[in-house]
Parts: sequence; structure tokens; C-alpha cells
Amino acid sequence: MRGKSGKRKAESGKRKAKKAKAESGLPAVARRAKAGKAETEMMMELRKTFQFEAAHLLPHLPKTHKCRRLHGHSFKVEIVVGGECHPKLGWVMDYADITAAFKSTWEKLDHHYLNEIPGLENPTSENVAVWIWRRLQRRLPGLSEIVVAETCQSRCVYRGAEERRGRPA
Repeated sequence: MRGKSGKRKAESGKRKAKKAKAESGLPAVARRAKAGKAETEMMMELRKTFQFEAAHLLPHLPKTHKCRRLHGHSFKVEIVVGGECHPKLGWVMDYADITAAFKSTWEKLDHHYLNEIPGLENPTSENVAVWIWRRLQRRLPGLSEIVVAETCQSRCVYRGAEERRGRPA
């Protein structure tokens, strides 16, 4: 009898291992559902992209640098918000809420000379990203990233590290 019981346990162990291996290939949603967790408990990330046209110059560069001269860009801004999906609504937040939160900031930037905006006297992509972050952080819970692109090849990503570490920004 002892031999058969051991054989059954070994077969049971093999079945469990095979089942675990098969489930590991399942998408995260299915694994969570099998574990008794709702799909809506997953962390998600929303990205909403905006564009604004603006002129600027970078005043701290040498006079011979091309970016020291007045020029303009079609800037793209990507606002990233993360969080858990609402169990009933099935979303982190309405994209319209991101648009509404950014509207007044966008209006200050679009078709303006950035150097004349308080706080953007040296309007590098990095400074523009931080400037936008500071205006949105209280309006958008879960704000995790601001991306500012001056061109289709050059962009800056800001994740609010100074604020998260408790340092004054």
C-alpha cells in the first residue's frame, strides 16, 4: 500500500506542477481571476498627449548656440496617470478629466513666448516638464510622468522625483 500512496502523491505533484506551468503562461488578468482577484485590481497607466505651439530661446547658452536665438516648436506633452481600475467603471479615470486638468496650463503655453511666462524664464524641455508637473500634481491624483517633446526626436521625461523625496522643488 505504501508504494501506491507514494506513487499517487508523485502523480499529484506532477499534475500540480504542470497546471502551475500552464497557468504561468496566462495573461495577468487570467492569473488574477484564477487567484480570486478581480481584473479591476490591476495597476494601469493612462497616457494622454497634447500639442502646443510656442516660441522660446535659451538665455544661458553662448550667443553662438542656435538655441540662444529665438525659435519655435510644435511641442508635444504626454501626461501619464497611474492607478487601479475602478471596480465598477473599469477605468482609472476619465481621459476628459486629464484634459480638463491640463486646459488652463495649455492655454498659458499655446502660441506664447515661453520666456515671458513666470517660472519659464529659461524654458528648456526639462524646466517646462517640471513647470507642468507642479501645476498638475494636485489636480491629477496618480500623476506619474510628464513627457515634453520639442521635436519628434528629442524629448524629456520627468517623474516628479524631487516632490516624492520631500525636497522642495
